[in-house]
Amino acid sequence: MYQKLSVMVLGSLLTLGAFASVSCAVAEEIKVGAKAPDWSGIIGIDDEKHSLADYAKAKIIVLAFTCNHCPVAVAYEDRLVALQRDYQDKGVQVVAVNVNNLPADRLDQMKIRAQQKGFNFPYLYDSTQKIGRDYGAAVTPHIFVLDQDRKVAYVGAIDDNIKEKAVKRHYLRESLDALLAGKTPPAAHTKAFGCSIKYE
Repeated sequence: MYQKLSVMVLGSLLTLGAFASVSCAVAEEIKVGAKAPDWSGIIGIDDEKHSLADYAKAKIIVLAFTCNHCPVAVAYEDRLVALQRDYQDKGVQVVAVNVNNLPADRLDQMKIRAQQKGFNFPYLYDSTQKIGRDYGAAVTPHIFVLDQDRKVAYVGAIDDNIKEKAVKRHYLRESLDALLAGKTPPAAHTKAFGCSIKYE
């Protein structure tokens, strides 16, 4: 039933034009190898302001642009929770960011969603959408991996299939494993897919 629902949801998204790839980005996607844009003062579901500098002790940062309303983003929530659980002792920090200003995506709803799903990583809300534009985030989810020097080491999708049981390539995990071993990710750039970020 889940597989049929996923197909129906994706079909609806395609029909409505809400499903997009990075080619539909409002701003140009930051390149692999570039210095990661700094950020500060972004409110989290803990009601605290967060900055890139807050995660200075992390060897690697997984910056995940996501939201509440998108079925594709929702399909990946458990995978992000599992990723943080599996890699936290290796020095990897997931930081999720939402820049949509739709009612379903605002901070009060983010708090509810994070509690329901047991998010074990910061979930931040940038109503100005600046961080999204700085990175060139186009869809939810859209992943940017920052290495220890805070350069962009991977950009793209979490894996190759919205249906977890059908995944053949775990792009994000492959990238993290390579970076932790001092190597270059085998696929440093992939095509992100999901719902278009609603820039204003």
